[in-house]
Amino acid sequence: MKRILIIVLLIVLVFAGYVMIVNIHSKDMTVRQKILKAVYPAFMWFSGKKAKTLSNHAQPAVPFYSLKGLLNNGTEYSFEQLKGKKVLLVNTASNCGYTNQYDELQELYERFENKLVILGFPANDFKEQEKGSDEEIAQFCKVNFGVTFPLMKKSSVVKNTDQNDVFKWLTDSAKNGWNNQQPSWNFSKYLVNENGVLTNYFDPSVSPLSEEVISEVKK
Repeated sequence: MKRILIIVLLIVLVFAGYVMIVNIHSKDMTVRQKILKAVYPAFMWFSGKKAKTLSNHAQPAVPFYSLKGLLNNGTEYSFEQLKGKKVLLVNTASNCGYTNQYDELQELYERFENKLVILGFPANDFKEQEKGSDEEIAQFCKVNFGVTFPLMKKSSVVKNTDQNDVFKWLTDSAKNGWNNQQPSWNFSKYLVNENGVLTNYFDPSVSPLSEEVISEVKK
C-alpha cells in the first residue's frame, strides 16, 4: 500500500511540474485553465477519433455578405468587407478542453493573412465555459494566446430564440444552402470561401492546423 501511495505521489508531482512548465508564460489563468492547457494534446488525441467534417458547395439563398456582427468592443462589423477572402468562423470559450486552439487559430491566421480571416464568437452555451465579460475575454486571449484576429461580442451560437444572426445563417440550410449542423461544442468551425459560399464544417476536435483545414484554406 505504501509503495502505491509513493507512486501516486510521484505521478502527481511530475504532472504538477509538467503543468508549471507548459504554463510558464501564462498569465491570469485559473488552475483549471492551466490544467486544461497542459492536457490539450491528449484531449485532442482521444476526441479526434470521432471528429465530424461536412462539405458542400451549394449556393446560399441568403447572401453571406448581407450579414453583420458586433465586435467585442460593440463596433458594427459588416461582412461586406470580407469579399474575396476565405472566412473561418469559430465559437470559442476560455474554460474548455479545446481552449488551446486559440494558439492554433492565431498561427493559421498569421500563415494565411492575405487570404483568410478568422472570426471568433465567444459563447457560454456549453457547460458555461465562457462566463467572462467581453473585456475579460479579450484580455485573456491577448495575454495568453496573442490573439489578433477579430473577436465578436459574446452571444449564443446554438439554435434558440437568442441565437446570433451569423450562426442562424451558418446552421440553417434555408439560408446557407445546405448545412443544418449547429456547433457540437466549443470551437466548432465553419469555413466560407471567397465567394461567400459555406463550404465546410469541422468538429471541435479537428485542429485548425490539421491537414483537413489547411488544404481547404489553400484551395
